[in-house]
Amino acid sequence: MLEDRGEKFERKVNMENLEDRMQKTVNVYAQNLSEIRAGRANPTILNKISVEYYGVPTPINQVAGISVPEARTIVIQPWDASVLKEIEKAILASDIGLNPNNDGKVIRLNFPDLTEEKRRDLVKDIKKIAEDARVSVRSIRRDGMDEAKNLQKSGELTEDGKTEREDKVQKLTDKYIGEIDKMLNDKEQEIMKV
Repeated sequence: MLEDRGEKFERKVNMENLEDRMQKTVNVYAQNLSEIRAGRANPTILNKISVEYYGVPTPINQVAGISVPEARTIVIQPWDASVLKEIEKAILASDIGLNPNNDGKVIRLNFPDLTEEKRRDLVKDIKKIAEDARVSVRSIRRDGMDEAKNLQKSGELTEDGKTEREDKVQKLTDKYIGEIDKMLNDKEQEIMKV
């Protein structure tokens, strides 16, 4: 009887593992979407930019205060004025496509209006990122389905148990792909809004 409980526990842990992996995929997708510039000021585009601070690459948000005083402006105010030039260099070297305005105390990043063509290109980009996320979730589903087949072949699961497990895996897959689609739709509307 204890072994039987152990087997059920193992299967439960594996299902939680699948769900955890799918959730991580959705979280990475959400992070990728947040870093896409949609015409409005969004401080998360600075997340991947590091500054040389006393010889150590340091994220901008650890050496400066970042604020959004207006819809199309980010203000970066370093806590140590000596790092202002380094922040400016790091922004220019990055691929965010914005030119920093340095007034000696703060750096301002102004977000220009996006053209219709640029908006369409961004929508294509986010659709590609969404498809990559869906493929990752489906790959995790395939792992869950393969595991169910292997458990059934080894006699740990009955045919009905295998079918039940496959149904659970498919429901998880549908849930997380639905989340990806909703985030895609929301971001697409944000980008296309003039």
